[in-house]
Amino acid sequence: MPKRIVLSRRKLSPVRLVNRTVAVVKPKQPMLDWLKASPGGDLDVSLESLRQDDTLALLVPEYDYLEDTREFVLLNFQLIFEMELEGWFTDPQLWPPNRTRELFLEWFDLELHSMAVDIAGQPLSTEPW
Repeated sequence: MPKRIVLSRRKLSPVRLVNRTVAVVKPKQPMLDWLKASPGGDLDVSLESLRQDDTLALLVPEYDYLEDTREFVLLNFQLIFEMELEGWFTDPQLWPPNRTRELFLEWFDLELHSMAVDIAGQPLSTEPW
């Protein structure tokens, strides 16, 4: 269990608005069906738990309109699709062969959030994927 930390605005090194939009990618039933039909796919997992535990949050460029953000994400659907699949199977031979934009939208819900705020009070670090 993570260390319990209660933050207050006075104790934070400044709360920072991040110049990104958050795109949340959540699996839908067809993704779960594919996982269960895959080799070694005898998963005992519900869609609800999959959507909680296997949700990808992406920081994407800020645009004036969320529709432009959505278009950016959809232009990059191939990369996002592969990131999702690689989380389950590192061998691309096991991935569905025809990973189209339509299949991506069939397999994943996309939520967009225009404000990303860093309240951690610690320096942000990144590492290559």
